[in-house]
Amino acid sequence: MPPSELPPLPALTRAEGELIDRYLEVLDLLGRINPARGGHTYGGLRAAQALAGKAAGLRDALALMHERGESELHGGTLGRALRVLDGERRAGRVSVPPEDT
Repeated sequence: MPPSELPPLPALTRAEGELIDRYLEVLDLLGRINPARGGHTYGGLRAAQALAGKAAGLRDALALMHERGESELHGGTLGRALRVLDGERRAGRVSVPPEDT
């Protein structure tokens, strides 16, 4: 598959799509805050300030799914959606990088 052509997103309910979007927003902010990655305190501070609102959005997406009777997260489908949306790279920014040798 050419690099410019992404695989299609799997079929998601609107609530699942909202969950994925909110999860990735939180993940991106946590990556910006990660002290092991270095950077400036101001950028980390701004990300931390935004985190509370984005976490509330994530909570609301999960609450909506629960209220609609969507009682299970389908890991395979949601995992595919995360991979299409570059979730692996984005999640990598949250981890502690390997020690320089």
